[in-house]
Amino acid sequence: MNQVNERERETMFGLNPWELGLIFLAIMLLFGAKRVPEIARSFGKGIREFKASVESKEDLDEKDADDKLAETADKS
Repeated sequence: MNQVNERERETMFGLNPWELGLIFLAIMLLFGAKRVPEIARSFGKGIREFKASVESKEDLDEKDADDKLAETADKS
């Protein structure tokens, strides 16, 4: 059982290299070699924007919490 867990950790997304290669080949056939870099760039840009929006939301939440704490202290 321990060997199975080690083998699963070594693979990306639980897929072996042959499966990843087949997926990559299918993507190349569907979109073509020229479009794949564009798609990858767009995907990366989307992930960066999503991450930035989540981080800014967390910052706003912290600021709101600090403001509420300051209002409560002022009222006392």
